[in-house]
Amino acid sequence: MISTNDFRNGTMFEMDGQLLSIVSVEHIKLARAGAVIKAKLRNVLTGSIFEQSFRSGDKYRTVRIDSTEATYSYSDGTHHYFMDTKTYDQVPVDEDMLESVLPLLKEGKGDTVSGATKPARLETGTTIHVPLFIQSGDMIRVDTRDHSYVERA
Repeated sequence: MISTNDFRNGTMFEMDGQLLSIVSVEHIKLARAGAVIKAKLRNVLTGSIFEQSFRSGDKYRTVRIDSTEATYSYSDGTHHYFMDTKTYDQVPVDEDMLESVLPLLKEGKGDTVSGATKPARLETGTTIHVPLFIQSGDMIRVDTRDHSYVERA
């Protein structure tokens, strides 16, 4: 269990059957009443973001999420398959869970795609902003959460 007093950015917990991650948190002390914790939360499964206020001392069930680096392999129409880069295990993921990042995925190419930037069109047709030193044909990595350039691949 985790107390709302221990909320930090990135903390994951379960509330009302939803798996949530804290995007930002603010502790507000009130003069005569107890403290209030205002948090911006992300639903891990749907990606939706919303704000929620909590009373100081409320407790919620903590969850542990293991994350690993994976390479996008292919799609069979209903599932998209990723390969764990350390164990080479194939992991199927439902298309519903990838809706917001589908424009960034290219079969067999692995991971997806700072100063001055320029627009660049990916092979998948999506346009993002990249640093000026990126040339046509360069492989890049993209942060699938916000569709931003990360690094050269």
